[in-house]
Amino acid sequence: MKRKPLLNLLRRYSSSFSEEMDFKARMLAFVEVHEDCFERSLEIGHVTASCWLLNRDGSKALLLHHAKLDRWFQLGGHADGHPNVLEVALKEAQEESGIQQIQPVSSEIFDLDIHLIPANPKEKAHFHYDVRFLLQVVSDEEVKSNRESKQLLWIGKELKESPTDNPSILRMMTKWGRLI
Repeated sequence: MKRKPLLNLLRRYSSSFSEEMDFKARMLAFVEVHEDCFERSLEIGHVTASCWLLNRDGSKALLLHHAKLDRWFQLGGHADGHPNVLEVALKEAQEESGIQQIQPVSSEIFDLDIHLIPANPKEKAHFHYDVRFLLQVVSDEEVKSNRESKQLLWIGKELKESPTDNPSILRMMTKWGRLI
């Protein structure tokens, strides 16, 4: 069963943030029920993977100003049928940052989030069941913008440096700050 590795990751995950424990329960139920949870064709929602990407010395994290949604997010995207969410997060980080030399800080989950994607001309409203990993750049490569972003921005650990008040971003910043 291709869902088993994700289910195992989810079962091991724990957080001091109560909303994440709710996300964990909801995500476990969703993945257990939907064999096609990694496919965009599952119209009610699907698993996505993203990351909190740190620079080489761990002093900055990279955010993307999404071109279509006009909001700041962590790097990530759709699994498109691929059940290894860590590999998906790495691939998305490479594609969206232009940096190829990226490695996981840990293969365990860093953060979970479930969020509603509003309806648009191409798709109905649906949920993203987002599994997030802590990744780090391991080279001196520079970021390169792509068509998905208006801007890429390295931010420091202080909450005041966040270009957004998105609770999910602020939660990841708080976790990152605790790693010191």
